[in-house]
Amino acid sequence: MKIKSEASLQIYKRLLAYVKPHGGLFLISILGFLIYSSTQTLFAVLIKHIIDTLQTESREGMYYLPLLFSGLILVHGLGAYLGNYFLAKVSSNVVHALRCEIFDQYTRLPTAYFDANNSGYMISRITNNVGEVTKAITDAVRTIVREGLTALGLLVYLFYSNWMLSLVFIGITPIIAMLVTYVSKRLRTISRRIQDSIGDMTHITSELVGGHRVVRSYGGEDYERRRFLESSSYNRGQSLKLSTTMAIHNPIMQFIIAVALSFLMYMALFFMKQASVGEFVGYLTAAFLLPRPIRQLSDANGDIQKGIVAAESLFDILDEQVELDEGTYEIDRCKGALEFQNVSFRYSSTNELALKDISFKAEPGQTIALVGTSGGGKSTLVNLVSRFYPHETGRILLDGIEINIYKLANLRKQLALVNQQVTLFNDTIANNIAYGALATASRSEIIAAATDAYAMEFIEKLDRGLDTEIGENGVKLSGGQRQRLALARALLKDAPILILDEATSALDTESERFIQAALQKVMNNRTTLVIAHRLSTIENADMILVMEHGRIIERGAHQELIDKNGAYARLHQMQFKERPGKMINISLKASGALAS
Repeated sequence: MKIKSEASLQIYKRLLAYVKPHGGLFLISILGFLIYSSTQTLFAVLIKHIIDTLQTESREGMYYLPLLFSGLILVHGLGAYLGNYFLAKVSSNVVHALRCEIFDQYTRLPTAYFDANNSGYMISRITNNVGEVTKAITDAVRTIVREGLTALGLLVYLFYSNWMLSLVFIGITPIIAMLVTYVSKRLRTISRRIQDSIGDMTHITSELVGGHRVVRSYGGEDYERRRFLESSSYNRGQSLKLSTTMAIHNPIMQFIIAVALSFLMYMALFFMKQASVGEFVGYLTAAFLLPRPIRQLSDANGDIQKGIVAAESLFDILDEQVELDEGTYEIDRCKGALEFQNVSFRYSSTNELALKDISFKAEPGQTIALVGTSGGGKSTLVNLVSRFYPHETGRILLDGIEINIYKLANLRKQLALVNQQVTLFNDTIANNIAYGALATASRSEIIAAATDAYAMEFIEKLDRGLDTEIGENGVKLSGGQRQRLALARALLKDAPILILDEATSALDTESERFIQAALQKVMNNRTTLVIAHRLSTIENADMILVMEHGRIIERGAHQELIDKNGAYARLHQMQFKERPGKMINISLKASGALAS
């Protein structure tokens, strides 16, 4: 219990450290709340003064009392404004900084982190969890400062008026402390479950939105509704537990304070016989004003506990090890000589090697094709070239230099990647081609890349051409059109190494003919790694590597492997036994398109 409490305190201290850059605004806010809380105590003093004045025969100064009351209300409002406004300003700055820091961290985390964490939880952390943190550093801090100073001021007045009677409040302090400690622990537990359930709901929703065509095609509506219903019901149940805890906590707290006040009032009748009516009423007024700030402080504790849980998950992200980059070597443009020397690799989630003792060499400008059944390690191999995952044993050399020696950004500058699953953004065609570091490309360069990718053929038919918005992930385009835009992006990058991971597998015959012609055109001056299931697309490769269970089981040129009558020949026979001439004709058409 003590360790958890200390951990929670450290998390909250770390959270409040984000307030330091805005210390001036925070001090103004504290000043405002100090003014606000002092007026609460002055109300009790004013009531004492009013009653004492009314009991005098002359009633001297009576006409100034309404002005004092009005002035007190004005000061009270001014203090509330200063405190609330400047604390809200600090809070918005802190939340903005925290949200941007989390997002920036996402851009630096290794690929393995994204593999291990689902997108729903990652999204909910930067949306919902940051919102809970807002409450912890806005509403909670406001309440603690404002109501804490108010309670302190009232207690000072009570002890000043009659310190012996006021010792009653010291007696109930341990009881309140035990109650708050228990409730805090329970609130943290329930809040963590609520945030997990929100992440689960976000994940289910994002899967439905992204895969709605599959859901409808396979009649998955009821299944998805049940998944969401179960997740939402769990969230509702935990939220009710949270509300129940707070609903029970507050009356118990109020009852304890009420008993103390009743005892105080009973004792005051005996021990304040010599006091004036004004002193007696003023003392009781201050005493009866005290429960409200204590109740508010109790409510603030709930926001703090939820904020601590939310902040803990955010700090977990910030404390994650970012993508390792210890390289120092940089080059403007490499030649493109790529070599694997006895490379083995396993994913952190499994004990089995995904790659086993891989060795091959690609000279600058050569095309290396990777073929084999699914799960053979082809995509893993090309992912190691991009350093999406660090290789454990062996060496990967680019121009004779181990890729780990390259600065990460510089290494990836040498590579252009085209995946089977094309990633496009809800933006214009031009901005999707000239994405990221390519954003400075001129219009003519974009058009040239789109032309070489045979994309201008359909772009020119669109109403706004290159300025056409294509929707989320290019939903307004066909598969072939999206693939051609991805190829145009790779062409615009003009990197010395081109990686094609199933880049043509989802295309129709017409689209494949265009892209094959484009690929033949751009692969001449680039070292190219091609992963392909359609063997017709890699017949002209300089070397074909056949992979199975993470090993290279065959290597050689197309005809050489056919003559060997091994694994490659069997794959080739399986693909062409039904319509043996069709795929070869595609390659011939591509060559004809290139020649024209």
